[in-house]
Amino acid sequence: MPQRGDELRASREAKLARLRDRGVDPYPPRFHRTHTTTEAVALFERTPPGEPATVAVAGRVIRMRGMGKASFADVMDGDGRIQLFMRQDALGESYGLLEQLDLGDFVGATGTLIRTKMGEISVEVRSLSLLAKAVLPPPEKFHGLQDTEKRYRQRYLDLISNRDVLEVMRRRSRIVSAIRRFFDGRGFLEVETPVLVPVPAGAMAQPFVTHHNALDRQLFLRIATELYLKRLIVGGMDKVYEIGRVFRNEGIDQDHNPEFTLLESYEAYADYNDVMRMVEELVPWVALEALGTTTISHEGREIHLKAPWPRVDLRDAVLRHTGIDLNQYPDARSLADRMRQDNIPVTYGESRGKLVDKLVGTYVEPKFIQPTFLVNYPVEMSPLAKESPDNPGYAERFEAFAAGMEIANSFTELNDPKVQRERLEEQERLRKQYQGEDLDRLDDDFITALEHGMPPTGGLGIGIDRLVMLLTGQPSIRDVVLFPQVRTLE
Repeated sequence: MPQRGDELRASREAKLARLRDRGVDPYPPRFHRTHTTTEAVALFERTPPGEPATVAVAGRVIRMRGMGKASFADVMDGDGRIQLFMRQDALGESYGLLEQLDLGDFVGATGTLIRTKMGEISVEVRSLSLLAKAVLPPPEKFHGLQDTEKRYRQRYLDLISNRDVLEVMRRRSRIVSAIRRFFDGRGFLEVETPVLVPVPAGAMAQPFVTHHNALDRQLFLRIATELYLKRLIVGGMDKVYEIGRVFRNEGIDQDHNPEFTLLESYEAYADYNDVMRMVEELVPWVALEALGTTTISHEGREIHLKAPWPRVDLRDAVLRHTGIDLNQYPDARSLADRMRQDNIPVTYGESRGKLVDKLVGTYVEPKFIQPTFLVNYPVEMSPLAKESPDNPGYAERFEAFAAGMEIANSFTELNDPKVQRERLEEQERLRKQYQGEDLDRLDDDFITALEHGMPPTGGLGIGIDRLVMLLTGQPSIRDVVLFPQVRTLE
């Protein structure tokens, strides 16, 4: 028995055939649009009464209604919507084209701007052209695509039916542009580093593996840009940043996607205190540039982005929220025993760094609704960061949080090649001991670069997707990525 969708498609294909039989090209190569829908409305509003304003607009048909010898249609483009008013005596034989139109078709219309009796600004059409026939109908007659997986899998349908999604993506673009202006204005140089790398280092994550046929070698999609950017600091490029995709072969949840956009910046002769000050200037500046405000709403909570942001010591925060003093548990076994006393689910197959991360992620991070810096991380959690001379065992590192999620990570970069090698060799040893745990990797070429000398440097990483989530009030990373990863249909 034919399905409803099959019948709709057959009807549209029959109209397509009739158009071609009449010599109408249903997919013409061009249409010269003079105004977007929004520009057309603005033109009418500023044109003196009695003066004609002629436009050529184009868009997707989202509504049609006939009134005998006159018809109306609403068309939508990337800017907005406008009504077309079509009369048989004005269009002549072209009026018959309306019988072959369906919702979802693209049309172009040339005519004069008017205000109808109902008060709506419209185009009184003198010439109508079909620009693209839609063989498939739009989702739910433009009342909104509700199937979440279908929204992500067929994002184009989501954009058609949910205009709020389009606005989020526009804001994302404005946010990224503002970030670039901020760094460019501070004298940073935007650079590009390899996506295919021989060693997937610079972060604690599992990589995606590929093979380079011409070189006959195994390569990996990068998990970070850090080590290549620091090579540039070694080479004398004192201020660099990159905004690019990185890839981590990990799970998917509300704030993780296997491929995401990362900003990393490195500044010679700066430390993590300098970077902290930069971040608390960057985020409200970007919000003001892209959104026009530094006070935002995220999942019903009002968040104030203006500096200064509080600095909270990690050891103090863990002690306050769990009663556990990390200094009393210097190894994984003792810390796991202590956590078990409080019925915190842990195993003896987890490193101390992972245990501390579990405490922070479970008991500390969710408390940071307003922007906050969590500072001074255990060295074993920060193999690329310089140890604090005043706080042995802790690294000069911070993470920035807001709305209960991490949005930034920063180090005073470790630049002693001997210590860096020892740290990364320890990461390799821990990888064998704690199989399956995400740990960093030794990159010999990076160590060689450090041996040529790297000045004191402050580094920063910001997850662009999470920052957009924060600034646009979205609950899931998949709501701010145009094409998130989805499962294969069965």
